[in-house]
Order: sequence, then structure tokens, then C-alpha cells
Amino acid sequence: MILTKAQYDEIAQCLVSVPPTRQSLRKLKQRFPSQSQATLLSIFSQEYQKHIKRTHAKHHTSEAIESYYQRYLNGVVKNGAAPVLLDLANEVDYAPSLMARLILERFLQEHEETPHEDQLRAKGYDKTPDFILQVPVAVEGHIIHWIESKASFGDECSHHAYLHDQFWSYWNRFGPGLVIYWYGFIQELDCNRERGILLKACFPTNIVTLCHSIA
Repeated sequence: MILTKAQYDEIAQCLVSVPPTRQSLRKLKQRFPSQSQATLLSIFSQEYQKHIKRTHAKHHTSEAIESYYQRYLNGVVKNGAAPVLLDLANEVDYAPSLMARLILERFLQEHEETPHEDQLRAKGYDKTPDFILQVPVAVEGHIIHWIESKASFGDECSHHAYLHDQFWSYWNRFGPGLVIYWYGFIQELDCNRERGILLKACFPTNIVTLCHSIA
């Protein structure tokens, strides 16, 4: 499903003040009945991820972590059966899974078992497209040397990040390519066809296989 930027902005605006719950997703579907649930779910998820990234820093100060940890401990002491962690995460508007990680890391730090995950994480690994074609193909008149599959909706933020971090690098190394956003994308983002990045919302059926020339 392909949306115009105006359509996408209208959906994104509706998500500004709603919590990431199934009930909110149902309301979104009721408001935009012509959009598929899969597309709405993908947009919903990506907007929430962007919100988490914007507020990440304030939750990772030493003061905030200590406050969350002590509030968690106090809550568990008062009522061990209560959803203390979930209630705390909802109160401070932070993802429950990330709140759980903060609490766990703080606990391990107290017991001198803090894992040095950042030091162990591999950095600068060489990224490649999902598929590099041994024989190039033509799609809608454009030569394709590689295909990248994204199981998400292509919004402005994520697409520009992919362009910067992946797609132009692929283009430099392998030539022009095709990106498939399986849940659709903003129509205006498909503006780099002549430069070598083609966007589609499904796998193309009008593929023309090109033959290598024989000397």
C-alpha cells in the first residue's frame, strides 16, 4: 500500500498522544478504515520507536536509573504480585522491555556483575543487500543489480536513515538497486529512480532478465 505524504502525516499525527496499546491500534483502524491493518501496525510501531529514541537520554541518566530502581524495589516490597515494572514504565512513558533492561543492569551493577555489552558488540561490520544479482534485471525500465527487503513501512525518517546508512553504500559498490517496503511507503520518497534507487511495495512481476554480453 502506497500513501501520499499528506496521508502518512495525518496518521502519524493521530499517534502523538496515544499509548502503544491494542486499543489505540483499534481506534486507529476505525479512523482510517481504508488502510490495511498491517500498514497501520507498522507505522504505529515505527512512530513509537522514534518516540523512544527521542526520549532515550532522559531515562539513562544516573539519577533517573537510580530513581526507577528504588521505586521498583519499593513497589515489589509493597506488593510482589503487582505489575510494578509495567506500571512504572507506563507512568514515565518508557517501553516496558527497556525499563526491564535498566532495572536488570542496575541490579547486576549492585552485585558487581554488569555485562560489558557495548565493549563486546561488533562495530563497523560490512553490510550487504539481501540479494545481489549475478545477472542484472530491468524493472520498469530501470536496471537492478541488488534487492533489499524491508518488512516495514517506508516513512521519511527511516527511509532517509536507510539511504544514508545502507542504500547509497550498496549503490556505490554494486550499482542501482531495488528496495521493497512490504507494508508500503510514502509516495514522494520514490524520487531517486534516475539516480539508481527504485522503491516498490511488492515484488515486481514485470522483470526483464538481462544477458551478459559474450566477447
